[in-house]
Amino acid sequence: MITSQTKNLHLLWRAGFGTAAEDVQKLSDVSPKEMYAALVKASKSKPVYIDVAQNVYDGLMMGVGDVVNMEKARKEMQEDDTKKRMFQKRSREAIKSLNLQWLDEMVNTNAQLREKMSFFWHGHFACRNLNIFFQQLLLDDIRNNALGSFKELLTAVSKSAGMLSFLNNQQNKKQSPNENFAREVMELFTMGRGNYSEKDVKEAARAFTGWSSNAAGEFIFRPFQHDNGTKTFLGKTGNFSGDDIIDIILEQKQTAYFIATKVYKFFVNETPDQQHAQWLATRFFDSNYDIAGLMNDIFTSKWFYDEKNIGAKIKSPIELIAGMRRLLPMKLENDEVQLLMQRALGQMLFYPPNVAGWPGGTNWIDSSSLMLRMRIPQLIKDNEVFAITPKMDDDQQMGMKDEKAIIGGRQMEKLKKDNDRFRINADVKWEVFVKQFKDVPREQLPVTLERLLLQTKAGSLDSATVQNAADKTSREAFIQSATIALMSTPEYQLC
Repeated sequence: MITSQTKNLHLLWRAGFGTAAEDVQKLSDVSPKEMYAALVKASKSKPVYIDVAQNVYDGLMMGVGDVVNMEKARKEMQEDDTKKRMFQKRSREAIKSLNLQWLDEMVNTNAQLREKMSFFWHGHFACRNLNIFFQQLLLDDIRNNALGSFKELLTAVSKSAGMLSFLNNQQNKKQSPNENFAREVMELFTMGRGNYSEKDVKEAARAFTGWSSNAAGEFIFRPFQHDNGTKTFLGKTGNFSGDDIIDIILEQKQTAYFIATKVYKFFVNETPDQQHAQWLATRFFDSNYDIAGLMNDIFTSKWFYDEKNIGAKIKSPIELIAGMRRLLPMKLENDEVQLLMQRALGQMLFYPPNVAGWPGGTNWIDSSSLMLRMRIPQLIKDNEVFAITPKMDDDQQMGMKDEKAIIGGRQMEKLKKDNDRFRINADVKWEVFVKQFKDVPREQLPVTLERLLLQTKAGSLDSATVQNAADKTSREAFIQSATIALMSTPEYQLC
């Protein structure tokens, strides 16, 4: 029989980033239904705008604060290589700050469901953009619409400066249409490959001509660049605008099925149950694409808690890092190590590998990444140096090949010599975690910790794994060392 604690842990890993230390004792006291209701309630609040870009334009573009002068300053900057490089450098630094502030929000917020959904959409609407203003505006659109209407989310993202520039729609004009944006809207964001024709791509691209943005990141429609001719798209004919194209796409039940299936694979199981996925898609379509309703259907269903779905997913790097930080309250004083850790593990926020986002699943794990994952808990405990050389990123347009963009100006071969710069410096509040087990008898601590930390059958891990690694000099030392030992197992990589 699957216990309430196991079900609640399963829910918290899928609908959030795992349990917080102070909530450990609640896991057995409330039902999954009550736990989910609390997650929904906490996620109803409007997210606070994360603004890290206030000083980026200083001395570069701002001069006068109105949009007209910003546009003029942007054009001047494009013609001035020195100013352009300076803006790119400051923007990259600000994107690092945006990364860390959002990661902190994932760790610390009670609105776990909203941030987990935002994390999902961040991968679904994958976008690399070196303009910090565009990037943080896109994140804000995603976080504000993460649990709302998919139509409103899709429209907001499609009209965002970050996505329009990333997918080249600034170059989509009636004299020379660019199909990139229209293609990805259908292939990756809504319908999936094979559910439209090349003719549909061309006609949709014509409808999206004139969609652009200004220097402030505001959407603008340029009527003189728009193709006003008649278009035929997915069997319908008319003088369609970009908004019309989005409406027609949402009229296709295939869109609901594509989104519901992708959500299922992310939140439930990477091998979707077709009957459940189809049921979710039908209800999603009939609800006019209500995201909160879709998630409610998933997290309140009996099949979500089936044994085959528990511990069936490999944690993404962000989930792994955020989950450890939630369960073991800690202050990580070295921001650059957190960024290097993300990069070494293969998932850096705001730097997806391509427009399709991170593939996930078994792609997260190879022999080297698994060993690194299993070392991280001990590195945190001992405040060791994170002397890992991450894989190179070949997308030079996004600045990732230049190590200065990520680690601040030192060549990779010098990392291991720079110990202080890449020492983790984690201040773990062990007393908060240890306190949760004050009423647990000493002989029950190993299995209690295993049930908390591993989403596998209790007792499936060889008890010697913990006992041999544990420090038995005191109760506190045993809990600390046993916890690190369990976090350092392959089983901990699953949720």
